[in-house]
Amino acid sequence: MRAYWYDNEAGVDQREPHDSGRDIPVDYLAKLGVIYHRFEKENDVDDLAKARNYKNQDIITVSPEKMGDIYEEKVKSFFNEHLHEDEEIRYIRDGKGFFDVRSESDEWVRIQLEKDDLIILPAGIYHRFTTDSSNYIVAMRLFKEEPKWTPLNRGPDVDANPYRQEYLHSAPASTA
Repeated sequence: MRAYWYDNEAGVDQREPHDSGRDIPVDYLAKLGVIYHRFEKENDVDDLAKARNYKNQDIITVSPEKMGDIYEEKVKSFFNEHLHEDEEIRYIRDGKGFFDVRSESDEWVRIQLEKDDLIILPAGIYHRFTTDSSNYIVAMRLFKEEPKWTPLNRGPDVDANPYRQEYLHSAPASTA
């Protein structure tokens, strides 16, 4: 895992690194409510899931070979800024990708993940996801109940969402 400030360079594909050269330490991610682990054994993921009361999981492969003609559309939809009303846990089984999260000053923090990286995004944090230029990632998704993935795209109504408001009031850095 590597975290850094996103460079916001216009006209560059979202799957490129967008590396500003300004790294961010893991403890800053924790201030945003983002938790990172590196697990080489899936048993460790199972233990974390049990401790957090997660009952279900699935595996998603994001690649042109697996998704066919809808790949580009899906990758673009994952990159729309959104939040979830549940925390989001992803364990990378293969490949690479980026999660971008909003800082307290509303800037993008890019988090590059690869095999054996696990990330937990708190409910209510604005974020987005994309593969890297290899166009391939395999991730385990964990769910407390039945698998669901419901993005709420950023906008005035979502800004007022109770999960968003709770995040703003509970995140240690008082994030935006």
